[in-house]
Amino acid sequence: MSLPDIDNIDNKEIKVYVRWMVRRDFPEVLAIEQACFEFPWKEEDFIHCLQQRNCIGMVAEYEGHVVGFMIYEVPKNRIHLLNIATAPEFRRRGVAGQMIQKLVSKLANQRRSRIVLEVRETNLPALVFFRSLGFRATVVIKNFYEDMNEDAYVLQYRLHDHVDSSPNRISVRIA
Repeated sequence: MSLPDIDNIDNKEIKVYVRWMVRRDFPEVLAIEQACFEFPWKEEDFIHCLQQRNCIGMVAEYEGHVVGFMIYEVPKNRIHLLNIATAPEFRRRGVAGQMIQKLVSKLANQRRSRIVLEVRETNLPALVFFRSLGFRATVVIKNFYEDMNEDAYVLQYRLHDHVDSSPNRISVRIA
């Protein structure tokens, strides 16, 4: 499956359709996962996760092709983003931002009021991206990523804090 020709886009934001992930999306999702991560999820990881009652997969579609995806859980009071990726040739075109906006639209005052995720301490592009969307680092988890004994930042977006311009406040370091 080849992705649409994007040479005429000139690095401008594109409009994607964010929809539920279905089984036929797996080949494109897995290709994006492989292209984006040093330690990618396997198909079995996606299947196991998505079989859980509170786990949801969504894709960003452009001209009939999957160009991004996200997997998240919905516990009682928050949305926990487990995995998000954009096809490398579609980065910096607003794809991930539109997916995150879809999550933000699911927040509500009485029910789920925040989005949380973990990011590798060395993943500076992701840290900068989420910071630009109003996420703040709240916790450092030591050795969260066992494959490299790497720490993770827990990032959080709160429905009521998105206009707060205060600096990051890491209040807890989990050993």
